[in-house]
Amino acid sequence: MSEVKELLVERTEHILTLTLNRPERLNAISGVMLNTLSAELSKANSDSDVRVVILTGAGRGFCSGLDLQNETVNDREKGNLTQFDLISSPPMMLHRMDKPVICALNGPAAGYGMDLALGCDMRIASDKAKLGAVFTKRGVLPESGGTWYLPRLIGWARATEVAFLGDVLNAKQSLEMGLVNRVVEHDNLEEEVFIIANKIASNAPYSVQSTKRAMRLGMDQNFESAVNTAYLSLLPMFQSEDFKEGVSAFWERREPDFKGR
Repeated sequence: MSEVKELLVERTEHILTLTLNRPERLNAISGVMLNTLSAELSKANSDSDVRVVILTGAGRGFCSGLDLQNETVNDREKGNLTQFDLISSPPMMLHRMDKPVICALNGPAAGYGMDLALGCDMRIASDKAKLGAVFTKRGVLPESGGTWYLPRLIGWARATEVAFLGDVLNAKQSLEMGLVNRVVEHDNLEEEVFIIANKIASNAPYSVQSTKRAMRLGMDQNFESAVNTAYLSLLPMFQSEDFKEGVSAFWERREPDFKGR
């Protein structure tokens, strides 16, 4: 395991785990953490050996939001945006990534931390996890993706309920709302997430990434444009070694061994 100050980076075969590492502050996001997390996400997206990214937090919380004692954040709250790079911020990087990202929601996620969780493709929650859409109780709004993700994930009516009331939702409520994929016992969270990550990593990586890209683009396309996008992505796959391996494995009734080529 290699440590980059407030972010832990660990590789297990084709799975990269990024752990927010300020447990004493419930992993409140500092300016340093913003930049480091963005850089690691960008690096993972271009690393052909990485097939799945897991994002989680150290200690008893996932992320309590932006660190309001942090200099960069304070400057932003005062209206000085010169030190806040929205274009390369973690939510933007998550949205652009073709690699699948799983949020291992190990505890409370509030404010910016909730937006980070929503920006992941899947959310596997500990039964101790909570989602705090507390923006309206702080005089702000979900500025880092929440207003875009919420209505798309759970529909307009439920999204307004979550966003306007500003309540903290426990794991069961989050599952009922459709905000998390599944809830598991806290002590089994890491194991369950790795089972899912390994299943994804065992599939053809270009296929997984192209599927994610087509789905992401399709959210803003009409049906014909979405089908054309998928078709154009499909053509080069027919020439890939992984396609040939997939077909061979099917006929030979065995598990495929994809190489990402």
